[in-house]
Amino acid sequence: MGDFKLEPKKACAEEKEFCVNCHSHFLALRPYITGVVVTKRFLKDLRETGESEAIVDEVLDCSETSFTELHKFEENVDGNLVFRAKKEGKHFVYCVDRNKRLVFLRAFRNFKEYERFLEDKRAISNLVLHA
Repeated sequence: MGDFKLEPKKACAEEKEFCVNCHSHFLALRPYITGVVVTKRFLKDLRETGESEAIVDEVLDCSETSFTELHKFEENVDGNLVFRAKKEGKHFVYCVDRNKRLVFLRAFRNFKEYERFLEDKRAISNLVLHA
């Protein structure tokens, strides 16, 4: 009952001088990302929010203009740098873990639910640990 893993690929496969809506914290980490992991919980949340798995590729592309926020740095949770992307009122939470993997954690329709998740450092750490 593990999470599925995508083939290791870099975020922003094509190096760009500037990414649309990209935060400087992520730009600094981008060259060092070694792989991508999508948790089962993230996939379940996508079904609930009505999004498809294509959102992962859109986040990785960094040039998708439909995001109002992309790679917005939220905080450091036990050495895992947590980021958020926002598209059409939906919040996609992911992190770069200590192993330099991009781990997609959760997706939310509701900002209050997102805030509660962000406050639960233990849940974030557990999701990353089991990814």
